[in-house]
Amino acid sequence: MDGSGVFLRVGALIVLGLGLLLGIVWFLGGQRFGHGQVYESYFHESVQGLEVGAPVKYRGVTVGRITAVGLVSAEYGHTPADLRNPAYRQVFVRYLVDVAKIGPMPKLSTAIRLGLRARIVSQVLTGVGFIELDFSNPALYPSVAPPWQPEAEYIPSIPSTFTQVQDAAQALLAKLDKIDLDRLSDSLQQLINSLNDELTTGDVHKTLGDAQALLVTTRTAVQKADLPGLSAALRHTATDLQAVAKNPALARTLTNSAAASGRLVSLTRQMSALVAHLQTAVQTGTDTARALDSRLGPILRDLRGTAANLRATTESLRQYPAQLLTGPPPPDHSLGR
Repeated sequence: MDGSGVFLRVGALIVLGLGLLLGIVWFLGGQRFGHGQVYESYFHESVQGLEVGAPVKYRGVTVGRITAVGLVSAEYGHTPADLRNPAYRQVFVRYLVDVAKIGPMPKLSTAIRLGLRARIVSQVLTGVGFIELDFSNPALYPSVAPPWQPEAEYIPSIPSTFTQVQDAAQALLAKLDKIDLDRLSDSLQQLINSLNDELTTGDVHKTLGDAQALLVTTRTAVQKADLPGLSAALRHTATDLQAVAKNPALARTLTNSAAASGRLVSLTRQMSALVAHLQTAVQTGTDTARALDSRLGPILRDLRGTAANLRATTESLRQYPAQLLTGPPPPDHSLGR
């Protein structure tokens, strides 16, 4: 009797503990999100580890919980022909979100256009998954409307990080499969052989030999050169140049040269002005000569004609002096007889 009472008390304690545990789970999961907006998303990948009651997070902050997980073909499929469409082979996840925990948000259509997406996140150690809402690049993950009418507000999904890595690895393996490794190995072997030939007997070997000979010649020339003496000569030359630069006579010469250069520049400017005045005077003289020639030409022609007339008159008076008093000589009629 005493043993059965102990078992009874132990059983009651276990039942009570399970009840408290269920109450805590209900309080933390469902009671905290008893109201809100229901959304749903569709995933092409496996939802292993995603169960009803799992949290929904927005940038790491829990804002809701999952209320239903199922196959799209069972939820929205009506005919066997629907299974030919890849969209009906997806998994739907319906979840309740307390929008008050997110704060002011734009309309759902605007948020989707800006890149609001849902994805599955799996914890590495436990394998338990949850839904994460965040904004992604809408150009990389465009929104595709489902061919059925969703029962809740629809939020597009994107592949999980694990799925993206897996797809990238598969794409890389596919590219590696297309590579002809045997041919690539043969090409590398030929390249190695060509390089070996060039380094042993080819042009590269000759170039390296010439370079080595040049280095030996340079080393010999440097060893034979009197570098300390050359350095001392250069040092003496630098000292002499400094002394010449500090010579007062040189300084005066440079000063006089600068002054002479200044006067030469001033004289050049004056000569330019004088040449300009001379050009103006020559042009004026040329214009004056042209004007005098145009005016004196007729007078000179008249004087030339007058001189010719005087010359003829003088010659006539010289031959017949009496004509000045009696008039011109009588006409000669002897030729008419």
